[in-house]
Amino acid sequence: MKRLWQRLSKREKALVLSALIACALVAGRYLLLDPFLERREWVRSQIEIQPQHLAKNLRYLARKKEIGENLERVQSELKSLEAVLLAGDTPPVSASNLQEILQNAAAKDGVQVITTRFLNPEPMGPFTKIPIQVEVGGQLEQVINLIKSLESAEKMLVINELNLRSLFVPAVPRPQANPALPAQNLRASLVISGLARIQSAPPPGERGEQGRARSSEGNTANKIPNQR
Repeated sequence: MKRLWQRLSKREKALVLSALIACALVAGRYLLLDPFLERREWVRSQIEIQPQHLAKNLRYLARKKEIGENLERVQSELKSLEAVLLAGDTPPVSASNLQEILQNAAAKDGVQVITTRFLNPEPMGPFTKIPIQVEVGGQLEQVINLIKSLESAEKMLVINELNLRSLFVPAVPRPQANPALPAQNLRASLVISGLARIQSAPPPGERGEQGRARSSEGNTANKIPNQR
């Protein structure tokens, strides 16, 4: 390298030195100057933003009492709502609670529950909508009383769907198969839903087992006529 340098003329040495200085300047700019300038701009922007953050935090501190009161009010409202929610930690248990409420109301109003089918739950914010589909039979007045009983139940229930089918046949009266049951002239299909508190999702290993258990419960309850 020394011999090569000695062989170069003064002009060539000057060109080499100029090229090295230019490379050093370019490297210094990209490695030192540009990061320094970016850092200075970031610090300047942070200095401009900090007063805004401070003013925002001061506003929050000034509203601390109001925010605390609103939080307590919301918590009390949620606690009062728990009384009208369906019981149970999982959708199948809550659906069973809804089915029990329906059967008690039907027994009180003299309506026969023919079939019950559990539908898929639907998330609704912090709650879960639990629907079931039932088919009942009875007199018109009895079905109306059942609907009133469900709408005025202690739990918050909603009748999402109602289909009526008349069984009246103008013909010669025939003896009933079971004289203990009153004559039915109306069939009604209802979709009834209630709300339950949503639960945290199970671990991936347990999710499949719960899904299979839920499917088994649903298949057992689907279209099973109640014993007369």
